[in-house]
Amino acid sequence: MKEQLEAIRALALSAISGAETGSALEAVRVQYLGKKGELTAVLKQMGSLTPQERPVMGQLANEVRSAVETALEAQAARLAEKALAEKLAGETLDVTIPGKKCQVGHKHPMYTVLDEIKEIFINMGFEIMDGPEIEQADYNFTKLNAPENHPSRDWTDTFYLTEDSSILLRSQTSPMQIRAMETYGVPIRMISPGRVYRKDEVDATHSPMFHQIEGLVVDKGITMADLKGTLNAVIREIYGPNTVTRFRPHHFPFTEPSCEVDIQCHKCGGAGCPTCKGEGWIEVLGAGMVHPKVLRGCGIDPEVYSGFAFGMGLERLAMGQFKISDLRLIFENDARFLEQF
Repeated sequence: MKEQLEAIRALALSAISGAETGSALEAVRVQYLGKKGELTAVLKQMGSLTPQERPVMGQLANEVRSAVETALEAQAARLAEKALAEKLAGETLDVTIPGKKCQVGHKHPMYTVLDEIKEIFINMGFEIMDGPEIEQADYNFTKLNAPENHPSRDWTDTFYLTEDSSILLRSQTSPMQIRAMETYGVPIRMISPGRVYRKDEVDATHSPMFHQIEGLVVDKGITMADLKGTLNAVIREIYGPNTVTRFRPHHFPFTEPSCEVDIQCHKCGGAGCPTCKGEGWIEVLGAGMVHPKVLRGCGIDPEVYSGFAFGMGLERLAMGQFKISDLRLIFENDARFLEQF
């Protein structure tokens, strides 16, 4: 038995020193010290020894176990130290290496203009209001004084979501003006920016989805002079003090009298080019004095209160400010175009 114990000690210590991984070291432990290990098997033979041999062999067996356990602990510590050293070497940060440049995005040119316009109107005392993009026809047309036979209500012009033409993708943000008057009453001074949808063919200045900013002012004593003064101030704040504007008579069911406002083409300076379709002017918004019927429908007495309303296309404003010649560039997400801003 003595020879067996000495052999187990030698073999175990050799196997321990040769174990290079934690799993290999655990396998050695189980092989020699486990419940079915070699040292355990030898100890089970102690009952066959004489009373005189038993203490001697017991002491030797304890010495072998202690030597093996000590070697296991020492090798485990070495393996842990080695693993830590390898991890530290692999994760070492060389602070002298130049850092990698982070690609930081920026606002889309259209939203840059939107934020500027919001700030302009807020400084003029307007509130920003938002409304649903899926709208009722009553708010999109009827309460805005658009009759049933109005061209804008035709299926060829509007994206309806129901067969009875009662629900649609809003074609303007004007419904929010009606909601604001019904909810908050007068006096009121608000703008409502957002996405709108119309069945327009895509070209340099049109898109079936675009952004509008509708505005409304209702109070006592509001006149057409207030409308022109406000819009001229806004346009010149956006495009510069030398911007040339033009007000043309027009017709909108919502307003009476009505007008359209143009700015001199930023591309050709009024000479005529593809951007302005040879006219020298670009239409940027429609406006007018709120129709008395609309005020009355919202519970406001038109004999006491008057107001003006306007609606402008955000994309066209962005085109003017950044000298963009084609509206389609705004929606194509071409990084070569967007990086310029």
